[in-house]
Amino acid sequence: MQKQPPQKLVVLGATGTIGLNTLDVASRHPDRFLIHALSAQSRMSELAALCARHRPRYAVAGSAQAASQLKQLLADAAVNCEVLAGEEGLAQVVSDADTDQVVAGIVGAAGLLPVLAAVEAGKRVLLANKEPLVMAGAIVMPALKASKAELIPLDSEHNAIFQCLPGGYRCGATPRGITRIMLTASGGPFRDRPVETLSSVTPEEAIRHPNWEMGPKISVDSASMMNKGLEMIEAAWLFDLSPEQIRVVLHPQSIVHSMVEYVDGSVLAQMGQPDMRTPIAQALGWPERITSGVAPLDLETLGQLEFREVDAERYPCIRLAGEALKAGGVAPTVLNAANEIAVEAFLGKRIAYTRIPELIDKCLHAHQASEYMHSPSNELTAVLAVDNWARVFTESLICE
Repeated sequence: MQKQPPQKLVVLGATGTIGLNTLDVASRHPDRFLIHALSAQSRMSELAALCARHRPRYAVAGSAQAASQLKQLLADAAVNCEVLAGEEGLAQVVSDADTDQVVAGIVGAAGLLPVLAAVEAGKRVLLANKEPLVMAGAIVMPALKASKAELIPLDSEHNAIFQCLPGGYRCGATPRGITRIMLTASGGPFRDRPVETLSSVTPEEAIRHPNWEMGPKISVDSASMMNKGLEMIEAAWLFDLSPEQIRVVLHPQSIVHSMVEYVDGSVLAQMGQPDMRTPIAQALGWPERITSGVAPLDLETLGQLEFREVDAERYPCIRLAGEALKAGGVAPTVLNAANEIAVEAFLGKRIAYTRIPELIDKCLHAHQASEYMHSPSNELTAVLAVDNWARVFTESLICE
């Protein structure tokens, strides 16, 4: 059997948790993967160090100023790597004829345009950030069907669902024989904290996740469970499901990563250590299995696995996301934008933790009365306009 050439990887958000874990898995298989391009928004010293180690052809910085800094760092380290900048640079590397797989690990709405460009270029896209489908599922999924692209979810929950669906399933298709899916949630660091004390929590407490190592924004989303709300919306697009077919279940141990229920009563669950290298390895190697470096799951020492209902009072963001999902259109775009601004304000200690859902709720209600209420969800300019409006409106509420 003839040996296949290595797959050339583009890792967007290389200095973040997803990016670093991807590079860890890929480095265990140098015969299978070659790092073609790396990107980072502003952490140029870290990106330069990664370039020195992995020797990509391209490195993409978030701005022209950051690119200038990166060029100097690479020159000082005698690393030969072409430096690009901004959205144009991201579009170039994901669309490059030599690119085979694109790992989309950029946090927030900034990930939308490069993901869309990669899909339109027919690449295999390993999707870690939820926002492209939350904001613009009506744009991304038709583009996926119209191209030769493949979409494989990297989120541990969506990847678990993907693994539990019938063999040969491709994202965007309607799965056969499914009644519903169950997304598991750890509940974050405040799942047992008295609700009346949540207004006093600090950013330092919110980013201290009990099970996972993640960036600040995603950690806050996990604490508020907005991450699970965004996952509900993303799952509806990924797996062509109705809101009624998506349920969230609290599972503090983070061992069962999600479940699929079939019409015959069978429930398939994917289990594993709470380590992102497992879904990353599954997606990188699909349809084969490759080693990830993750320790085996020792069932004998696990003890009890708990499953609970979600406390609506403790996690109002779940309700808000459910309402946006049912409303459809650009409501999820508004939800996501308001959340990003609110979380940023909380991390900057400008607002209390409990104001996050309050601001999102106000923005969603204001959207109902705005000129953007009937904006088409399948036109990129309309989606971006709504996204900008929601950000400006939420910021105005914070400044009042």
